[in-house]
Amino acid sequence: MYQYTEFDQQFIQARAAQYRDQLTRNLAGSLADDEFRPLRLQNGWYIQRYAPMLRVAVPYGELNSAQLRVLAQIAQDYDTPSPELLATAQATQDKIGHAPAPKLTTNYGHFTTRQNVQFNWIPLDKSADVMDLLASVNLHGIQTSGNCIRNITSDELVGIAVDEEIDARPYAEVLRQWSTLHPEFAYLPRKFKIAITGAREDRAAILWHDIGLRLIHNDAGDVGFRVFVGGGMGRTPVIGTQIREFLPWNQIINYLEAVVRVYNGWGRRDNIYKARIKILVKAEGQRYFDEVEAEYQRILTSGAHHTIPQAELDRVSACFVAPQAKPALSSADQAKIEADLQAAAAQNPELGRWLQQNVHAHKNPQLRAVSLSFKRLGLAPGDATAEQLNAAAQLADTYSLGEVRVSHDQNLLLPWVSIDQLQNLWRDARAAGFARPNLRLLSDMIACPGGDYCALANARSIPVAAAITERFQDLDELFDLGEIDLHISGCINSCGHHHSGHIGILGVDKDGQEWYQVTLGGSDGSALSGAAKPGKVVGPSFAADEVVDVIEAVLDVYKDQRQPSETFIDALQRVGFDAFKTAANAARHTTARAAA
Repeated sequence: MYQYTEFDQQFIQARAAQYRDQLTRNLAGSLADDEFRPLRLQNGWYIQRYAPMLRVAVPYGELNSAQLRVLAQIAQDYDTPSPELLATAQATQDKIGHAPAPKLTTNYGHFTTRQNVQFNWIPLDKSADVMDLLASVNLHGIQTSGNCIRNITSDELVGIAVDEEIDARPYAEVLRQWSTLHPEFAYLPRKFKIAITGAREDRAAILWHDIGLRLIHNDAGDVGFRVFVGGGMGRTPVIGTQIREFLPWNQIINYLEAVVRVYNGWGRRDNIYKARIKILVKAEGQRYFDEVEAEYQRILTSGAHHTIPQAELDRVSACFVAPQAKPALSSADQAKIEADLQAAAAQNPELGRWLQQNVHAHKNPQLRAVSLSFKRLGLAPGDATAEQLNAAAQLADTYSLGEVRVSHDQNLLLPWVSIDQLQNLWRDARAAGFARPNLRLLSDMIACPGGDYCALANARSIPVAAAITERFQDLDELFDLGEIDLHISGCINSCGHHHSGHIGILGVDKDGQEWYQVTLGGSDGSALSGAAKPGKVVGPSFAADEVVDVIEAVLDVYKDQRQPSETFIDALQRVGFDAFKTAANAARHTTARAAA
């Protein structure tokens, strides 16, 4: 993983010291709240429904075990509200919706779909202490909020995937360094998100980002980028449009400056819902593309361009040091270990399922990447307690050369596991509660924190996720249903990526009550899902106590109509949307009659 330099360390520590000065002046009354607000937002500090929320950046998803332990320390020592605040928040939550809210939890971190970590209960007067603690291990919250270029994300298998043509990490790091505190782009019309991949399969959902970058080789073997612009979710889901078939890699900063500069000048600032670049691209189309190209040419001829020298890419690439693995196995030893694994899997179905679902192929045939699933009853998707964070750090040290990755699906991944350690890892992960073999199955859902914590949310996500998880606990049933992406958002901002779910659930507010809109057929662009696209709404929104029955009715159609080995998304496309829509709306009436 990336080895931070002395400059990196000094930069982050100076930023933490600057924030401490700003916070001290704000608490003393010499820096007004309105003046302090943009400063704290640029460091990842929101004021949410009940307390401040901190968002920590994890560039392209990589963490080392020391960083994970610091996140655990923050969860344990700082993510703790006063008893009075917690009691007030719980009482308020119990009055929302159709039923009492589940108990609010503390002392945990929440992994997001954009490879960040969030904390929901840190008192603002402790925030500078937390910034210092993060800086001690080269972590920060810089540009995880505000109308700027956010944390640049990638594939959790970046650098190790068997289908990867080009390792995206050095390019992502170059772009991170370019975009961090870029003075021209510190106040864009709206937040701006970039995702990058060098793999054939899009596990980074690049077409759902403001800018999506795919590293490719052209016919001559040169490295460059296929560039997509104008993707995004929210109120208006849009798939990114290709703006460049091939851009030489060393021109990427110049070209992105043109893309963002034109957006910065043309983008709307009078309407938050129409301020994203996707609206500009949709409205202006070719006129926008032509202006970007013209601006790019002006940059190249201005003498102030930022063409990346080969020496700079080499410098950054050298910061990605492959962990020192143990000596390679002989081909005979490798064959024996693999045969022993197959035999053990045949004797122990639980191990076999884990090997099938949670263990992934690796560029190095003697290694595997292994997903740790935190998702279970009593824990919201993406949440990990302080104890679990420490346990994951220990597993990373023991089995993954001290490195862990944050996935788009809100899980963790160990990227450097030797095949001869898989059975030992399974036993230790199982003891820690991380070995449930439900990756890519229905209960491996994505969900935002929703109305339990977020001031923007219209409805709670966590109770709905819990009800679905409780209904679909049986692993035999989950394996029979096969791979299904279920995504839940508490509001139209789509932090739970409901638009891209095979089954999407969106919380909406109707007369002060929580209701939920269901969509079917979305895709993030992965091999499982097919081409990226938003799901279609099945009809009017459903009450909270109807949602699980609606999901079950949709799945019953799938079970009745599917062909052998056909996935849910394939059956939906073959059978057609209307049969599933009819079943979903019929479930509403069945639930209503049962309640009466």
